[in-house]
Amino acid sequence: MNVLFTCGGTAGHINPAVALARMFQERESGCRILFVGADGGMETRLVPKEGFELKTVTITNFRRSVTPAAIGHNLKTLFNMGRSDKQAKAILDEFQPDLVVGTGGYASFPVVKAAAKRGVPTAVHESNAVPGLTTKALSKVADVVMVGFAESRDHYEDPSKVVVTGTPVRGDFFRCTRAEAREKLGFDDDRPLLLSYWGSLGAEVMNGYMAEFIRLECQEGQPFRHIHGAGRDFSSITKILSDSDVPKDCHPGVEVREYIYDMPLVMAAADLVLCRSGASTISELAAIAKPSILVPSPNVTADHQTKNARVLSEAGGAVLLPEKECSGKRLYEEASALLRDQSRRAGMARALSAMAVPDANEKIFDTLMGILR
Repeated sequence: MNVLFTCGGTAGHINPAVALARMFQERESGCRILFVGADGGMETRLVPKEGFELKTVTITNFRRSVTPAAIGHNLKTLFNMGRSDKQAKAILDEFQPDLVVGTGGYASFPVVKAAAKRGVPTAVHESNAVPGLTTKALSKVADVVMVGFAESRDHYEDPSKVVVTGTPVRGDFFRCTRAEAREKLGFDDDRPLLLSYWGSLGAEVMNGYMAEFIRLECQEGQPFRHIHGAGRDFSSITKILSDSDVPKDCHPGVEVREYIYDMPLVMAAADLVLCRSGASTISELAAIAKPSILVPSPNVTADHQTKNARVLSEAGGAVLLPEKECSGKRLYEEASALLRDQSRRAGMARALSAMAVPDANEKIFDTLMGILR
């Protein structure tokens, strides 16, 4: 069996495809896997690291603006659409897939469209609560549309074609209980743990607020433990803290890391998560029922992170806090209140468990095998 996955742009599109590719390799003896992404996209770095072959097509996005620069960019995109169609057809000719699965990103469009036109079984999966332009367009030609949350079905013209499967989450996130994770992290007290991060690259504005946040929690005598992933702002946030009036040896319960490489372990140990609301993140939070304060990035297409966060907040599993309403003090007050209220956190966890699809990998695998049959 030959299975082609096409994805890119963000980890929220790439990670589900990688999880599914591994499942096909484990379940189907001799299964060949090929990934297709966009030239220069994040997938060109992430997919080969996972051990999968990747081919690329030349495709770019459309800008929703009428400035001269945007018009020029969009004309180039129209030209690239023609190139990517030819490249997609050549890849299909060579690989001869039995199944094509798109999980989001511009590269998915020409590949899934060309495969569907040939009669190859096709499927798309959308991790975000609201579909992007690519997924919405492909939903008209793909055999099945798979979505992460039930609330997403209403955004498609033909809901009967939409299957609520959940979004694949790496098995590492389910390996440790909270107690086991805390023991592995060397915690020797019962203080709750706050995990905060703003994505692998960080976010300068939010990390500035976190410096004030950390000063406040140190002044309050560290009522909780705190692990913060600063990303590329690590040097600046550590300098702010070292120049502050709170000596470094006065906050042993606060750990500022450049990157959190053991994220599944730290998240398992956490009692509250403070973060953005990308597709991968909300899927992980729902799957392991972790209460959170979500601050959506205001710099993403169609404000999709706010829509993601709203799904969790309206279900009662998260607090939605717009970035424009944030400050170090506001974040500290919100987090402190939740960390003091174990009953409220337990209710949030129950709400997340009720909306999660814990066997998402199985549901998606069964759905894909169904269209193959």
